[in-house]
Amino acid sequence: MSTTDTQHRNETRIVADPHLPTIVIIREFDAPPEQVFRAYTDPDLVVQWLGPRRLTMRIDQYDARSGGSYRYVHRDEDGTEYGFHGVFHEVRPNERIVQTFTYEGFPDGVSLETAVFEDLGGRTRVTGKSLMDSIEARDSMLKSGMDYGVCEGHERLDELLGSQQSNSVDRHNETGS
Repeated sequence: MSTTDTQHRNETRIVADPHLPTIVIIREFDAPPEQVFRAYTDPDLVVQWLGPRRLTMRIDQYDARSGGSYRYVHRDEDGTEYGFHGVFHEVRPNERIVQTFTYEGFPDGVSLETAVFEDLGGRTRVTGKSLMDSIEARDSMLKSGMDYGVCEGHERLDELLGSQQSNSVDRHNETGS
């Protein structure tokens, strides 16, 4: 399966190997690894981009360090809440995040996720790989509409990164440095 983000020049690719219980998500961003990594690990930024626009997000905890954990809740317009939690197994600044991911509506479906941040000279490629318990669990995740949430979240992250760069340029111009 492959999904394309048509509103931005960067394309979100979602690939499911038919023989493995994995989903690989590849996306490039117009920002350096430090900035993209921070957007993945700073709860004040995560809440601004993770997931589809129609959901609001509450972070109960987000300790993005090796051995840390997280829990957040997405809330739909009708009040329905979707909880997620996991543990950060390895957090290597600007390089790599390894974590577990559990949707609380399906607590037996724990996946292991790895995100690698690749420096493309002022741009960043993030390659995420999710390993599930089975191909059936992977297919269930794909059928859940996760591709829509991932793509829309990446659009929101593009907007956030763009506004951070604009603010940085504005601050630079104001100080004259």
